[in-house]
Amino acid sequence: MFTMIGLGLGDAQDITLKGLAAVKDADIVFLEAYTSFLINSNAAQLSEIYGKEVTVADREMVESGDILKDVAEKKVVLLVVGDVFGATTHSDLIVRCHEMKVPCHCIHNASIINAVGCCGLQLYRFGQVLSLCFWTDTWRPDSWYERLKTNRAAGLHTLLLLDIKVKEISDENLARGRKIYEPARFMTIKQALEQVLEVERSKKLGAVAEDGSTFAVGLARIGSTTQQVVAGTMAQLMDVDFGEPLHSLIIAGNVDVCESDHVNLFRLS
Repeated sequence: MFTMIGLGLGDAQDITLKGLAAVKDADIVFLEAYTSFLINSNAAQLSEIYGKEVTVADREMVESGDILKDVAEKKVVLLVVGDVFGATTHSDLIVRCHEMKVPCHCIHNASIINAVGCCGLQLYRFGQVLSLCFWTDTWRPDSWYERLKTNRAAGLHTLLLLDIKVKEISDENLARGRKIYEPARFMTIKQALEQVLEVERSKKLGAVAEDGSTFAVGLARIGSTTQQVVAGTMAQLMDVDFGEPLHSLIIAGNVDVCESDHVNLFRLS
């Protein structure tokens, strides 16, 4: 049997009672460690608190399906930061279990996609969620721009999920067959703002204002004790120190009167 369990966003204490019971009943417990990470807990701390050994599963282990090799005979659990379906890889695991005719269960938890409601912008007024990737010298994807423009034209808010690079191998080392991992990198709100404004100034199609006057909200470490929410223009947010990862960015659409009082609690003067 295979069970995926959402851990929530903060630390080991955010697991649900149902999730904790499944962990304690498991034979093997993995922690998925490349699409996100718990801000205040690591695998060793999870092992101690849950009373069960927790093994870190990197991208290769998860995407290859290696974590499923014992699911026919044992109870295998995959712990996922946020909610189970925060990454498409996890849907693929469901399909693989179905093909193997192995029972698969999911236990949900809070994710960044619903927790951003803490800033005062209402969840039902958000459009498509977009992802920004780190640019390289030869790869500068901007396919998200048209969807941002569509959201903004409809007056909808846009949540931008910012890139995480964990246990990545450079193109040079990959080409030479060297398994040397790059240092972990986490996109900042400033980097995301710079990318959005650069694409706007290139395309000039009005998804956001070129001068950085579009209203936005920066969010850092949501769900943790050091959570930070700051609202202001894109230009203003460029100068804010949001500290340690993880960061997310909202580019606001039309702010309704019932949203303004709440979001203004975080607005820069």
